[in-house]
Amino acid sequence: MLLARTQRMDRNPPMATEIQTTLIILKPDAVQRSLMGRIMSRFEDKGLQIVGCKMMRISRELAERHYEVHRGKPFHERLVQFMTSSPVLVMAVRGVGAVEICRKLMGFKFGSQAEPGTIRGDFGVSNSFNLIHGSDSPETAQFELALFFDAGELVEIDRAIEGWVYDLSTGSPE
Repeated sequence: MLLARTQRMDRNPPMATEIQTTLIILKPDAVQRSLMGRIMSRFEDKGLQIVGCKMMRISRELAERHYEVHRGKPFHERLVQFMTSSPVLVMAVRGVGAVEICRKLMGFKFGSQAEPGTIRGDFGVSNSFNLIHGSDSPETAQFELALFFDAGELVEIDRAIEGWVYDLSTGSPE
């Protein structure tokens, strides 16, 4: 039994198995380039739920709090200016292992180096404007979601398709 489990893990690398909610921001360049619908559909096509969504203009104060971790770095001020330059679309995306899945869908941080098939790889070429932000861990997601969404703004969706998105049976048809 242990051997079979080890072999299965080799074929299927471990991934988060709990339902997570993560923050995704479609940055000013994605909004200005009219890519919102096309990018949103990538998450929905994957089977993730959008449980919160709003278009907003990020204030300087909010941008400073959100990017506090980068304070003192050479790009911090330019990043804050960029994020406050135009409206953004902020989403709460939920699913099993959502943080890791969203990060993979986004692709490498620079569009010029991102793999085709990822959001940045398909829509980006810039090494500064990178279209999208996604939380990098479940802990960061909790912090960031609280910055952008008030209590009660995220909705619970009881989708009938969950059994088709995730194998909810006790056995796996491998």
